[in-house]
Amino acid sequence: MRGQVHTNGIENFWALLKRGLNGTYISVEPFHLFRYIDEQAYRYNNRATKDNPLTDFDRFAGALSQIAGKRLTYAELTGKEAGPSAQPF
Repeated sequence: MRGQVHTNGIENFWALLKRGLNGTYISVEPFHLFRYIDEQAYRYNNRATKDNPLTDFDRFAGALSQIAGKRLTYAELTGKEAGPSAQPF
């Protein structure tokens, strides 16, 4: 074991991911799997511990602070090109 890194940590991560996929998200397309894994990694890396007590509001505020001022267009979200009638604001 090196510091906080050991096999139990990755086993815990995969168990939480599988529980989320089977319980919360029920129908997951393989194309979007990386998004679900990213979300679970964020939740796992920002979970409450003895040394770092976090609430749901703390995680929410942290997520909002990372997206404030950034713009995501529908074309970027869906991976489609913007049509000729679509004009950016």
